[in-house]
Amino acid sequence: MNKVRFGIIGIGNMGSSHALSLVQDIQGAELTAVCDTNPKRLEWAHEHLPDQVLAFSNPDDFFASRAMDTVLIATPHYDHPALAVQAFESGYHVLIEKPAGVYTKAVREMNRAAEASDKLFGIMYNQRTNPLYAKLRELVLSGELGEIRRTNWIITNWYRSQSYYDSGGWRATWAGEGGGVLLNQDPHQLDLWQWTTGMMPTRVRAFCHFGKYRNIEVEDDVTAYVEYSNGATGLFVTTTGEAPGTNRYELTGDNGKIVIEDGKLTFWRLRVPEPQFNAEFTGGFGQPECWKCDIPIHEGEGSQHKGILRNFTNAILHGEPLLAPGKDGIHGLTLSNAMHLSSWTEDWVELPLDEDLYHAKLQEKIEASTFRKASEGGKTLDVSGTH
Repeated sequence: MNKVRFGIIGIGNMGSSHALSLVQDIQGAELTAVCDTNPKRLEWAHEHLPDQVLAFSNPDDFFASRAMDTVLIATPHYDHPALAVQAFESGYHVLIEKPAGVYTKAVREMNRAAEASDKLFGIMYNQRTNPLYAKLRELVLSGELGEIRRTNWIITNWYRSQSYYDSGGWRATWAGEGGGVLLNQDPHQLDLWQWTTGMMPTRVRAFCHFGKYRNIEVEDDVTAYVEYSNGATGLFVTTTGEAPGTNRYELTGDNGKIVIEDGKLTFWRLRVPEPQFNAEFTGGFGQPECWKCDIPIHEGEGSQHKGILRNFTNAILHGEPLLAPGKDGIHGLTLSNAMHLSSWTEDWVELPLDEDLYHAKLQEKIEASTFRKASEGGKTLDVSGTH
């Protein structure tokens, strides 16, 4: 094999031209098929895609065509696991958009299907290509920061107006998206939160506000407190209703603290680790000497979507290790599921998550929903470049 043939299912949800350009720009990759159940999107495909790109109106015909080697799934969240399982069982490599799904029970089944196959499985966690977070992960996992004591991420620059939510009847509904800011805007941050530290919490206590700032039924404001097995604690704060917003990620360890904000990484490094200073210092008031270090970082936001696609293509062709294995998708989703469940039960949620309980509570929310939007028409938003 000298080229990887990609088939995309759900071209409208990626932004049609975005889907095409992504694959076309990757050496060793070509777009050979698309699938969408929306006739208007298929009409766009017939008008704008090369004649050799096959277009399908249903997944069964798409999978049966053998027109591709790899399936890129960019459908609404709920469909990701089921389509991925069908793709694996049909003999395809699979790359899914974020999030991995809506509830971990389905995602775990998807992961099992991937393990049972001999195919590669990736997820579009494009923020893992961002040099800031890659460097942070390197510093933490190498031990440069010492043992983690506290994590703190304030990510409130997700401002969304009511017109955004009104642009689709499925948006910000339990049945359509399965959640709000945690499922739609924050999957990358929830992934990076655990990826950069190599740590998952042991328990979560969250306070979700549903429809606090907008006429929606899902969460648009969240404050979550977590605890880790080593005694460290963490805080995650997010909303779509504040302007101007903040994006500040701070990690504190035995050797100082690292802050990512405004596109910069700053390391305040202690000359002597705090535990050592505390054990040796006898002067009463005082603290360790601290150096503000400028850590060299490659400029820009990294290769993003193209980087993940290039890496996935090279993994198939040349055995390159995956930067974002698909099985990792369950970690960030576990965090968002735990936050929902904690808020619904008004109690702590222990990890591993009770997946059956979460699924049952989600079904209750869907079945009890009487939410109707004032306007479900209007112009469809172009979401390309927002993933």
